[in-house]
Parts: sequence; structure tokens; C-alpha cells
Amino acid sequence: MTAGEREILEPVDLCRPDGRLDPRAVGWTRHPVHRTALPPTPWPRSPLRGWGRAKRWEYWATVTPTHVIALTVANLDYAAQHQVWVLDRSTGLEVDTVAVVPLARGTTLPDNLGDGPTRALARNLAIAFDPVPAGTRLRARTDRVSVDVVAVEPPGHESLGVVVPWGDRLFQYTVKDVARPARGTVTVDGTVHPVPDDGSWAVLDLGRGRWPYSMRWNWGAGSGVVDGHVVGVQIGGAWTDGTGSTENALLVDGRLHKISADLVWTYDRSDWLAPWRVHDPARASVDLTFTPFHERAARTDLLLIAAETHQCFGTWSGAMADDAGTWVGVDGAVGWAEEARNRW
Repeated sequence: MTAGEREILEPVDLCRPDGRLDPRAVGWTRHPVHRTALPPTPWPRSPLRGWGRAKRWEYWATVTPTHVIALTVANLDYAAQHQVWVLDRSTGLEVDTVAVVPLARGTTLPDNLGDGPTRALARNLAIAFDPVPAGTRLRARTDRVSVDVVAVEPPGHESLGVVVPWGDRLFQYTVKDVARPARGTVTVDGTVHPVPDDGSWAVLDLGRGRWPYSMRWNWGAGSGVVDGHVVGVQIGGAWTDGTGSTENALLVDGRLHKISADLVWTYDRSDWLAPWRVHDPARASVDLTFTPFHERAARTDLLLIAAETHQCFGTWSGAMADDAGTWVGVDGAVGWAEEARNRW
């Protein structure tokens, strides 16, 4: 169990001037207040001593009644990896475009969330994320896909920000922003599909930090209207274990309820479409079942660099506890659960 996580209310730098983690940054927020510029590492720049450890990314996933849209802009220090992925929920058709760009040329990520545009430009795709008065505009283009969606930020909407410390040289700042209403269009092979604001949800995963070479994580997210309330599920595991930080929270009508417990994830790695179970050891704050309808699998093996991800899309059922200890049902919230293993 993790206890005593500190809520940060005032602006704070993620790093000290020497590039190491500022201990004052460790904690969680309900609004982004961290200044997350990553200064150059002061120690020898070798693969084992700093070079290649900085990771910056923004991932937006939008689930509509008919499609799932996932857009990734990632700077991995030595290269960029971008992706435009669309699933037709009725047919199971996936349209996937990936670009790997040496030295992250053509990639722009602002130091701080919302400070400016995010851009990825490669031979086979273009991605743009822009702050707009209604929220965040998400655009992407490939030879088969065009996306133009606004992830609406309702007044008073809160999101979970967490700093996860593995040490003063390796650490991660993440923002998980769930249950953002979405509207717009996605075009696949010339056919325009609406992203209706009734039943479409966008989720942000933002990362800024310096990572160990090898890491495994679980992540689950869900959004929906349950019993007349907008609910958002945000849970994680493995990568935060033993750090004193967690990325677990419940969102109800825009209000964030932080859950400071390491969670138990149970799933079948030989059958990813079997139900997943996630709960806290005492079952005092999280008791969830996830039922997938589609598995998105991705594997990369370039010897020193390798990744394997199983991201299953589906629906959540069960309940989570709010700050008062009251159980809130999440039955029908749509989203995903995943396992990822990286050597990077």
C-alpha cells in the first residue's frame, strides 16, 4: 500500500538546474502546475549514464460509438516514434501508420502542457495538437486517414498529474486526463465518420521524464456517463510500484478523487480478450472488471531497443471509492487496459 502522497498546489520545477529531480516536485496534482523542461544531463552522456534516457510524449486516444482513434507524438531522445491508428469497431479493421524518425527531426513538444503546439511531421504522416478555447484540437493526416477532433475541456475539469521518482536521475512526470468529451470527424479511405459529442470521449497521456532502460507497466482508462454522472477511470501499476507514488484516481463530474493504493492486476497473457480484474489488496477503494472487445498488439525488436504492447479496448464494470469513501459505479465506462514492456 502507498500512503501519504502529497498534493501539490503551487507551481514547481520538475528538475533542478543540474537536470536532477527536484524533490519538491514529488507528489500529485489535480491541475497541471509542474514546469517540466528537461535540462541537459550533467553526467557523461553515454547510454548507461544519461544519454537516451529523456522521454517526452503526448498520446491522445478517442473512443467514439463507431471508432477508436489513437495519436502518438513521442521524442525518445535518440529518435522519434509517431503513430496514427484507427479502429473500425463494427468490422475490426485497423488502419495503422507508424513513423520512426532518427534524432526526432520534425518533432515539437512544448516543455509544459498547454504552452504551445505539438507537432510531428514525417514522410508518411502529420500530427498536430493545439490548445483552443474549447480544449485541445487533435489533427492527423496519413494517406488513408484524416482526423479533426476537439477534446473538450469542460469548466472546472480536473486531471491527474503525478511525479514518479525512481531516483534523482531517473523519474517521470505524467498527466492522465480522462473523460474529455470529444467532437469532430475521422475520415478513413475517403469516408467521413462523425465523432459525436454524445458518447465520444478523449483521454490524454502526457509524459516528461528520464526512464530506466527496461520497464513494464499497466495502464487502464475509462470514460462514460453512469447513473447520470460523468465518470472517469484512471488506474496504473507495475512501473510505480515501490516509488511511493501511484497514478490511480476516480473522476466524477470533473472532480478528481485520488486513490493512493498499489493495485493488483490479474489477466491472462495467453488470452488477452479474457476479462481483466483490477483491485486494491483490501478492496477498499478499487474493485473493477474490464471486458475487452478488441486487442491492439504491437511488437518491436531491434536488439537493444524492443517493445511489446497489448492494449485491449472494452468496457469497465465495478466501482471505485471517492474521497469520502463512497463507492461510485463505473459500469459501462468505455476505454482500455494494457500491458507494455519496453527496452528503450
